[in-house]
Amino acid sequence: MAHGVVPVAYGDGVAERIRSAAGGRVDAFIDTFGSGYVKLALDLRVTPDRINTIIDFAAAEKYGVNAKGNADGGNSQVVAELAKLVADGRLEIPIARIYPLSEVQAAFRDLEQRHTLGKIVLRPD
Repeated sequence: MAHGVVPVAYGDGVAERIRSAAGGRVDAFIDTFGSGYVKLALDLRVTPDRINTIIDFAAAEKYGVNAKGNADGGNSQVVAELAKLVADGRLEIPIARIYPLSEVQAAFRDLEQRHTLGKIVLRPD
C-alpha cells in the first residue's frame, strides 16, 4: 500500500470493493482500462467532470466525461515538469519490465495481458 494506494481486483463486485477502499465515497475516477469503467464511475456517483478516460473515447462522448491524458501530456513542457518531479524524488514511475528492442513482440504480448504493474520499457539492443 505504498502512498496510501489500496489495490482493488477486477471482476464481479468491483464497485463494492472500490467503495470500500474509498471509505464509501469516490470523488474522482481515471479509466485506463476501458470495458465499461466510465459507466462504473458514473454508477459510483462520480460527477462527469471528475471522470477521465484515456481509452474509452466512445463512452467519453456518450457520457460527457473527460478524455484527456495522453494528448494533453504529449508536449515538451509537461515532459520537462514530470522529469523534474522524478529527479526530485516526488514522482515514481514503476517499471514492470525492460525488454530489448529485438523482443518488442514479447513486450506487446505482456502488455496485451493488461495486468502489468508499472511501465514496460523498450531499450535499444
